Amino acid sequence: MSTPVLQALSQQELSDEEVVSRVLAGETALFEIVMRRYNQRLYRLARTILRDDSEAEDVMQDAYVRAYEHLYQFAGKAAFSTWLSRIAIHEALARKRRRGRQEELDALTMMNGDSMAILKSSDPSPEDDTAGNQMRQLLEQAIDHLPETYRSVVVMRQVEEMSVADTASTLGVTEAVVKTRLHRAHAMLRKELYSRANGRSQELYQFHAVRCDRVVKNVFARIAAKEQNGGALVH
Repeated sequence: MSTPVLQALSQQELSDEEVVSRVLAGETALFEIVMRRYNQRLYRLARTILRDDSEAEDVMQDAYVRAYEHLYQFAGKAAFSTWLSRIAIHEALARKRRRGRQEELDALTMMNGDSMAILKSSDPSPEDDTAGNQMRQLLEQAIDHLPETYRSVVVMRQVEEMSVADTASTLGVTEAVVKTRLHRAHAMLRKELYSRANGRSQELYQFHAVRCDRVVKNVFARIAAKEQNGGALVH
C-alpha cells in the first residue's frame, strides 16, 4: 500500500528521532513510518514469546498504541527501536501471563464438567502455505522448542541481527548474559539443522505486506477512537 506518508518518504529518509519529534509536534500521520519500519521486528519478538501468529499481531497493535500514548516519555537515552522493542516484549509477556491464568481456569472448569473445550483449528493459513518452505518450518520449530530466554536471544541476535548491546538493553540483562544464552541456545539446536539453515534466518517469522497494512490501519483506528473519546495521547 502506498500512502501520502510513504510517498513523501521516497524523497527523504527521516530518523526515528525526527519522526518522534514531528509526531509530537502534531504530524501524527508520520507515526506510520515507525510502524512500517519495525513491524517485522515487533512481530518476531512477540511471536517468539507467544508462539502464536494472531496473538503476536494483537500484541503488536497493543505495543504501538501504548508507545503512541507515551511517546512524550521517550527521552532518547536508548535507541527508539530498543524503547519500542521493550514495550512489545512487556506486552507479550503480560499477555502470556494472562493466557496462563486463563488456561488454568479453563482446565479447572473442564475438570468440573461445566464447559466444553474450545479447540483452535490447526489448519495452516494461506500465508503459511504460500510463504513457508520445509527448511524454514523445521528451523522455526526447533527455535520454538527452546526455552523462552534462549529463544528471545536467538531471534534478536540472529534473525533481527540486533547488536549484543541492543539485545542486552532490550532484555534488561548484561552483554555477557546475552553471549552466554546465545552460546547455550546453539548447543540446544541440532548442529546439522542449524548449519543447513545458515543464511536463511532472514526468512523466519515473516510478516507479510497485507498484515503490515492491517496493523497500521488498526492502530490508527484505535488511536483515533481514543482521541475522539477525549484521550489526548500525544503531549
